[in-house]
Order: sequence, then structure tokens, then C-alpha cells
Amino acid sequence: MTEHASADAMMAAAGLTGEFAAGTRHGLTAALDALEVESGLSNEGRDRALAQFQDNLERLAAIAADRAAHPEIADVVIDRPVFILGLPRCGTSILHALIGADPDVRTPLQWEVAAPSPPPDAATFDSDSRAEGFDAYVAANFTGAWADVLKAHPIGARIPQECGMILETAFQGINPTMLFSLPGYYEWYKDADTTFGYQVHKMWLQHLSWKNPRKRWVLKVQEHAYHLPELMSVYPDAVLVQPHRDPVTVMASISRLIEVIRSVSFDKIDRAALGQELLHLWHDGQVRSMTFRTGNPHVNVHDLRFKDIVADPIEAVRGVYAHANMEFSAQAERAVSAWWADNPADKHGQHKYELSDYGLTREQVENVYADYIATYRDYL
Repeated sequence: MTEHASADAMMAAAGLTGEFAAGTRHGLTAALDALEVESGLSNEGRDRALAQFQDNLERLAAIAADRAAHPEIADVVIDRPVFILGLPRCGTSILHALIGADPDVRTPLQWEVAAPSPPPDAATFDSDSRAEGFDAYVAANFTGAWADVLKAHPIGARIPQECGMILETAFQGINPTMLFSLPGYYEWYKDADTTFGYQVHKMWLQHLSWKNPRKRWVLKVQEHAYHLPELMSVYPDAVLVQPHRDPVTVMASISRLIEVIRSVSFDKIDRAALGQELLHLWHDGQVRSMTFRTGNPHVNVHDLRFKDIVADPIEAVRGVYAHANMEFSAQAERAVSAWWADNPADKHGQHKYELSDYGLTREQVENVYADYIATYRDYL
């Protein structure tokens, strides 16, 4: 068996060929190699990982096939997309959804990222049966141990999707690590050139907006922090926004969320080990982000506080629009206000967590994040 036999077999089964297969092979191989030595996964967890990997390949193959059948998709212009950066659990999902409520804004919705082919059409977008199918999947699967995910992270057909579900189709995103640990894959991803991943990301945006465009795209995921040079190489006119929150609170919250996410794939989770893993993993991204921002002062980033998003979401969104040179119309303000009223923080139950549950102390977190705290103290 050759080094890439498993990766090649999976790509062939998905119908992924040519430049797409070549660009995906390195990350897929890194993920499979890491999966091979991951000792904590249950048999069900290992099967779940392989099924997820295959689904990623099939979604990218669908994008590639539609693009080949309709070459005009490649001509769709993605103008000044807004990318929301930041640590996890610092208001990025809230901000994404608030802005996504504006009818003039396009965000990738969860159903269309899960089932992108054929490309969504404005004429049938609100009644597309794929949305109902996605909600049925969520209702059937997010039960038992996994039900707690809904308390911490919104999941539903018409909820904006993170870019991670797009980047993972090129195997140049962090989702395999979040779902299945795979430290070997994380080390590969952290130092990889992810330009191909962002090229695929742009292909997705062109695909989704071909028959259903809006004035601007607004996007988000925490892992963009690791690879801002590659992001900016593909989107040189990108607009960057970064909410901030006390990393002590962030670490407690994200540790609980990842514990719940992994619970269906691991027989047992070492909470202290998980705390240490995530403590350093997310700091790695902030180190990369701070380095990029220091070296590229011409890239203007709009910083804001999590506390301000929660205290006055309308004003927080207004600030983002001003930074992005977007019109905050009366229609947009009404839509944003309505979303906030309809989506209280505890809509699906309270997300409970304690830092000590993961063997962490305030002093440990503040020591690791001393550089981040010093840089963004005014926004914490």
C-alpha cells in the first residue's frame, strides 16, 4: 500500500479529481495519519471521523462538478467580504447572526453548506427542501449527550454557518481537531500553507451566491487567526472585525463545548488534558494573528468588546457597518433588532461550565494569554 493509497481511494470514491484532489491530498493524508494513532477514540468515533472526512470530500466534489458544468460561476465577484475573527466564545456567532439578519447581507446558511448542490436559487431559497432535511437531521442526532451542544452553539438550517465547515472540505481547517482531537493533524495544519483552502473557500462563496446574491458577504470562524496571510492573498479587499473577551471566561466555555462535542466519539475524556490542549491551541492562533497585525499595520481591523455586543447589539452592529462601509438602513436595523428579541442567550437552555472542571486556574490562563491581554486590554 502506498503512502497516499487511503487518501486516494477516498477521493476517488467521492469523485474528486485533478487540482482539487491534488490540493486536498496533503491535509487528508495528515488527518488519516493522525486518526491512525489516536488512541482515545471509540470504534464509533473512528467510524464517525471517517464518515465526516468522506462527507467533506463529497461536498467539495459537488462544488467542483457544478463549477465544471457552469463555468460562469467562476466569474462571480466577491466584493469586500467581512470576516469576523476572534477567540471562540467571544460573541462571534452572535455578531454573525445579527448582521446576517439584514436582507442585504449574505451569510452561508447551515443547510446549504451541508448540501450545496445544486447551487441555491433565490426563487426557491426560502422553501428549499434541503433546509427541512437539515433540521430533521439535527432533531434526530442532537439528542442525549449531544443535546448540550445546542445550549452553547446554535444549530439549525437557517442559522449562519462558520467558515470551518467550508475550509474542512479542502482539509485545511481545524474541525478534525475539534471533533476528534488528532494532535498530529493540528501540528500539520498550524504550519501548512492554506492558500488552497482559501481558494476553495472563495469557490464556495461564488457557488452559493451565483443564483442568490446579496450586496455583501459576512463570514466568521476563529481559525482564520492562524492563516491571515493566506486569507488576505485570496481576498485582498477583505474587511476584518475582531470581538474580544476575557480569555479566562473563554477557556471555561470552549472547554465545555468541545467536551460535549467529543463525547459521542470518545469512551472517556480527560478533562484536565482537554483544558491544557485548548488553552494552548487557541493561544497559538492569537499569536499568529497578533504577529500579522503588527507586521501589516495598513490592514485596519475593527476591534470591539463582547460586553458591548451584549449590552447594545444595535450599536455594535452599527460600528461594524461603519468600518465595512456598509449602509445600516432602517430595514437592517429592524431586522437586527428582531433577531436579538427572538434569540435570547438561554433559548436552548443554560450552558454551564467552570474553569476548575478542566484543571485550569485564572492564573494559568492569564499567564499563557499575557501577550493577548496586554495587547487588547481596553477591549476585555
